[in-house]
Amino acid sequence: MGGRGVIGDKWSMRILWACALGSVISFYMVAVERQTQNRDRMLAESLNSTESGVGSGEEV
Repeated sequence: MGGRGVIGDKWSMRILWACALGSVISFYMVAVERQTQNRDRMLAESLNSTESGVGSGEEV
């Protein structure tokens, strides 16, 4: 029984792939969250600029 560790080669590869897949999923979720935050911030900035433009106009 030399050369074989606590976890067999087949299971160690499965664990490695599971960790890699989990990392990919977490990176994707972070990217989606950042895109959502950027979109919300851009909408808020455009809304603020629109409101400030309306207030400076001439009222009849």
